[in-house]
Amino acid sequence: MGERSRALFAEAAGYFPGGVNSPVRAFRAVGGEPFFVARAAGSRITDADGVTYIDYVASWGPMIVGHAHPKVVAAIQQAASGGTSYGAPTEAETRLAQRIQAAFPSLERMRLVSSGTEACMSALRVARGATGRSAIVKFEGAYHGHADSLLVKSGSGGLTFGVPDSLGVSESAARDTLTLPYNDLGAAERLFGARGREIAAVIVEPVAGNMGVVPPAAGFLAGLRDLTRRHGALLIFDEVITGFRVARGGAQERYGINPDLTCLGKIVGGGLPLGVYGGRADVMAHVAPLGGVYQAGTLSGNPIAVAAGIATLDLLTDASTYVELEAKAGRLAEGLKQTAARHRIPVQGNRVASMMTLFFTADPVVDYASVKKADPKRYATFFRTMLEQGVSLAPSQFEAAFVSLAHTAEDLERTIAAADTAFARLGNS
Repeated sequence: MGERSRALFAEAAGYFPGGVNSPVRAFRAVGGEPFFVARAAGSRITDADGVTYIDYVASWGPMIVGHAHPKVVAAIQQAASGGTSYGAPTEAETRLAQRIQAAFPSLERMRLVSSGTEACMSALRVARGATGRSAIVKFEGAYHGHADSLLVKSGSGGLTFGVPDSLGVSESAARDTLTLPYNDLGAAERLFGARGREIAAVIVEPVAGNMGVVPPAAGFLAGLRDLTRRHGALLIFDEVITGFRVARGGAQERYGINPDLTCLGKIVGGGLPLGVYGGRADVMAHVAPLGGVYQAGTLSGNPIAVAAGIATLDLLTDASTYVELEAKAGRLAEGLKQTAARHRIPVQGNRVASMMTLFFTADPVVDYASVKKADPKRYATFFRTMLEQGVSLAPSQFEAAFVSLAHTAEDLERTIAAADTAFARLGNS
């Protein structure tokens, strides 16, 4: 970290817990202190000391077209010139919804919100209201935002710091949240056999991304769809990360599963604060003002975020876009795998489309238990060596790396070359 970032971090510590506004940014899982970002463009991010990195964090996923894409920036500027918030309906909200529904037909009705956390929290409230049941099923290692009832064996920052259950969450708030191992359909069947009449919904990341990337096992998502339908529960796909990334229509398109409710975020706002929840029209009819499930927000459908979302989604309509992303991510993943093998470093390279995680373990990573076998200390050494060479990865073993349309062939080869140095250092340590 350069002198300017070091000074800014010291100053920030006087205002923010740990000097940051989200825990994983603190770099505690990888050692050292964070660099402070000054600007970003395309595939690159530049810190306060003027050092530029090839960026694979991508603001934790949404920068699928790259940072500061000219068309997205222009849309934001034009929208801002007409006002920044109205607290009233706009035509643009409907235009964004049309684009979302074209990619996600299962969203017959939807509600715009301001974050993925808000989308998931609201979807669960709707599920409870629509079914008249209280229990929610989630999977170990999954993170669906920081709402109280969801911070039970969560991934992401909770997994990084070894605190899967947050302090401040009461037993009553967590009581109705039931957890199961990811990819274990048999466990889900046994739970529904015992408590099916209590369960309002199953919420799942169709591709786990918040404990690192863990793909769904064959038949797992289809099995959940059948199980929830048979027991009168709702199936909720948390596609905050996977939506518009693993396919234009998200994981539900990629795997051919129609959930009852879907949560979106990140990409649909072009990187600005915006989320969406929605699904079957009869279920969404329970949302106020039509029904008794209350949810509201002054900033819902914020005109600047909506404009950024429209511009971003318009850049993702061509099918060749996803062919390009798949090819770039495939080249990077294969290059990293070959380089690790050359240096005899045991790793598992989990990838789905343009999201991937390099787990430092010799064992396959298929669920939360196997994720925890990965070596965060080896990852920390790898992370720091990559950063020294101008490659910015997630500052945690338990997160995803994201490839964008802005990454060039040169970026990918430079990244693989940097990994060669990093693996060599690990091999000699």
